Amino acid sequence: MYARSTTIQTDPQLMDAGIAVVRDEVMPALMTMPGFVGLSMLCDRMSGRCIVTSSWDSEESMHASEGAVHDLRARAADAMGGSMPEVAEWEIAMMHRMHDGHDDCVTRVVWGESDPARAEDNLTTLRMAALPRMEELPGFCSASLFVNRETGRSAMATTYDSREQMEQATDRAMQIRREVTDATGVTITDIADFELVMHHLRVPETV
Repeated sequence: MYARSTTIQTDPQLMDAGIAVVRDEVMPALMTMPGFVGLSMLCDRMSGRCIVTSSWDSEESMHASEGAVHDLRARAADAMGGSMPEVAEWEIAMMHRMHDGHDDCVTRVVWGESDPARAEDNLTTLRMAALPRMEELPGFCSASLFVNRETGRSAMATTYDSREQMEQATDRAMQIRREVTDATGVTITDIADFELVMHHLRVPETV
């Protein structure tokens, strides 16, 4: 499974208009494309940062969609008054759900970089050492790991049932993250919290 993420820095006052465009125009158009699996949208209403992620059944399907998606991406960015979108392509290395997302969910995303040669070992460490402990965090809903095996870049998204529970889990999650980065050599490059405003990524369980 593969994913394309589009990050738009927008005017927070135009965010609801952008969400409507993604929901009413972008997603229906994507649903007609071969290999499309699903879509999610994360928004930070304070900073104006939005991330729209589409999932695909193969790398070939994802690449074949790029021409049509380009115009949809521009339409969403215009609706939000945003800057030039930042686009990244990923392999979905892990997806684990305790239950499906819902409208009150929030997501914490941790971006990192590591030696590409350690990708498989790092994934094993995450699955065996970290994921069982993450399942015990307050309000834990799901966790997904997106990777670029060529560059070593990664994005780990952990979703919680509410912002309050995410805050309750912060100290324990930080300890788990510290231990994993020490064991894997991952360098964290960014951390941000978002509302999960669309939760239709529909990627199958991989754990």
